[in-house]
Parts: sequence; structure tokens; C-alpha cells
Amino acid sequence: MEFKFAKMHGLGNDMVVIDDREERISDINDFAMKILHRNIGVGADSLLVIRNSKIADIKMLILNIDGSEAEMCGNGIRCFVKYCIEKGIMDKPDFTVETLSGIKRPHAVVENGVVTGIGVDMGEPKLACEEIPVSAEGEFQQKHLYSHGRRFTVTSVNTGVPHTVAFVDDADLTDVEYYGKDIEHSPIFPRRTNVDFVQVVDTENIIMRAWERGCGCTLCCGTGACASVVACILAGHTGRKVNVHMELGTLVIEWLPDNSLYMFGPAKTVCEGVFYLDE
Repeated sequence: MEFKFAKMHGLGNDMVVIDDREERISDINDFAMKILHRNIGVGADSLLVIRNSKIADIKMLILNIDGSEAEMCGNGIRCFVKYCIEKGIMDKPDFTVETLSGIKRPHAVVENGVVTGIGVDMGEPKLACEEIPVSAEGEFQQKHLYSHGRRFTVTSVNTGVPHTVAFVDDADLTDVEYYGKDIEHSPIFPRRTNVDFVQVVDTENIIMRAWERGCGCTLCCGTGACASVVACILAGHTGRKVNVHMELGTLVIEWLPDNSLYMFGPAKTVCEGVFYLDE
């Protein structure tokens, strides 16, 4: 069976995008593991599947390398929006997208038919432990968490998916895989957690390195950038609009007065092709 795809990325966090509004893919979890495999598939951090929606203009499914389904992906939705507009699936720069974490409302900047930037209302962050979830009471802010004998100061936030932000002195010198994998599977997180290692530069700039639940190390994480900014604001480290510097570029995150988070950043198309699935 043949499936047309596009390979895209948001600041290095790469995605495979497939239009499956006809629902040809029967086992989406197995399909994701095959197409995302970097040796025998196309290879990417995540699979984005376009489906029809009964409650929004369009629906986005997000699958990880291990076949698990994610509630939300900040870089993914930017790639998704770019694909839908440039392929004519959506004929307007503003539309609604159904995700497992609710309906999102992106806005695309379009120049001569090309999407050059995407802003997304990411909704309100969830801070209560039962909503993240964390096996604790109240809110999990500025707590001490140990990993491999090292003590981290962490804050947990749900920005569509659970995140734990760990403050470090130097993000580039932190072994993201070594500590991230361990913290992800800490028993205090019943649904596991994404882990974001954050270095505060000043009140308007932070450096972030990401460990994503179900994916591993990624070059960028949009929901993680949102969670990191929330954690920094709550700790008094930054103002409410912050440049989040990743390895390949920057996301701008603002925590608005209405309590919603707004993310702005790029999306790029790398290539397009056909994936052949053995039946």
C-alpha cells in the first residue's frame, strides 16, 4: 500500500505528515512505528495524521516513535498548519484543529501562498498535580527531585502534555538523555513526563533542551517551551514574553493576561515522497 507523505520540521523537531482523511490506515500505532523508524522507514520524531473532524475544521493525530499517541505537539501543529494551507486542505490562515488536548486555534502568516510563520493559542497551562498528573497534592513548583544522585529544582506543568522543567546552570553541558530518561520514568509521574532542561539567561531569554516522552532527545519541543516559560514566570526568573532558544532557532512564548499561552515560530518542509507499506 502506498502513502504520500511530507517530511517537515519545527526547529529540528521533525515530523512525517500524512493526509488520511479517507482513513486508509487501519492500525495507526503500528503504522507510526514503521514509518518513523530511522533505518527502515522515513524517520522522524513524530507522525502527524490529518483526519476529518466533527467538532473543528480539521483533526490532527500525533503518534510517537514507540507508537503511543500524544495529546499535543507544539512544533507539530505548526507543521500541520503549514501543510494544510499549502496543500489547499484549508483555504484560510485561521482555522480550528481538533487534538486530544482540545481544540487549538492557529494563525498562519502567508506570503505569496507560502506559510512563513505560525502563531498558536496553546490554551491555559494546568498547574494542579491531578491535572498534570503528579502523585502529589496542590501544585508541583520549585520542588527538589533527584536523578542519578543529582538534585534538580523542578516545576511540573501540563501544556497539553505533562512537562517537568528542570533548572540547570548550563543546558548544553547537561546530559539530557541520562537525566531525562530517568526523570520521565520517575514513579511520581503516573503517566510519565516530558523533561525540559532550562538555563535562564535573563528576563527575556532562556535556553532549553528537550527530552520527550515516547521520543527521546529532540532538537525542539513547542509544548515544552510553553511549560518552561510558565515555570520561569512562576519562579520569578522572567517576564511574561520570553525567547526560548533551541539548538536550531527560537520560539517566542507569551503568557497572556487571559491566562492562555501564545506560541509563535517557524515550520519547514524538507521533502515529499511515497512510503510503501508491506501488507
